[in-house]
Amino acid sequence: MLMTGGGGRARADSVRVAIVDDEPLMRITLQRFFDTTPDIEVVGTCAGQEAVPFLAHHRPDVALLDIQMLGADGMTVLRQIQSLKDSPKVIVLTKSCQEEYFSDALFLGAAGYLLKDSDPEQLAQDIRSLKAGRRPLAPDVASAIITGYLDRCRVDEAAELVARLSPRERYALSLLGCGLTNTQIARRMGIAASTAKDHVSALLTKLGNVTRVQAAVIADRAGIIHWPSDIEAHHESIASHGYLPTPSTARLAYV
Repeated sequence: MLMTGGGGRARADSVRVAIVDDEPLMRITLQRFFDTTPDIEVVGTCAGQEAVPFLAHHRPDVALLDIQMLGADGMTVLRQIQSLKDSPKVIVLTKSCQEEYFSDALFLGAAGYLLKDSDPEQLAQDIRSLKAGRRPLAPDVASAIITGYLDRCRVDEAAELVARLSPRERYALSLLGCGLTNTQIARRMGIAASTAKDHVSALLTKLGNVTRVQAAVIADRAGIIHWPSDIEAHHESIASHGYLPTPSTARLAYV
């Protein structure tokens, strides 16, 4: 029997929880723990295939949902749960913290995303936190979300900085981002070396008095670097000036 009812005596103000997981041992382990937690009542457990009718019948406050289940696609189940009348708040409780999973789950309406190696006491606290309107996230997931947000901010900031430049300065910046020297930039642009130097000096100032390496990273984040097809011909000259600031190496020098 895949569906089980809850046990134990709950308080009137307890949080009613349902557990949806394809692993019987996981369902039993969680239910036994919550049976010792007076303010959390497990109304029952089930596998993924039975989740929607089970939740519609028991109407819990919270559903703990694994999204990596045999016999059921967790994301599909999550979407179906969200379509229920008076749908429960869903905390994804799974093994994976890959971005494709947590980003899709949160986009589909999950109230939280936790990992199965979470401390049980912390899991109970995370369930309680839903009442306060919080969205519990595993530390690794929260860190990844923050990092992604900051990266997007950096991209937006880079685009704003580049927008300050004239078309000629933007072109010079794109060449600088490829690691070209002022002389090589001048040759590419068909201008005098002194004029190219003036363009580079002006754009470095407009970007916030940055170094050439920092400017290369800004160009990369703004998406304006277009590698010349004959860049290999410049490697020897570029090497004599240090290194070719490709996006991967340049990021090490500018954060």
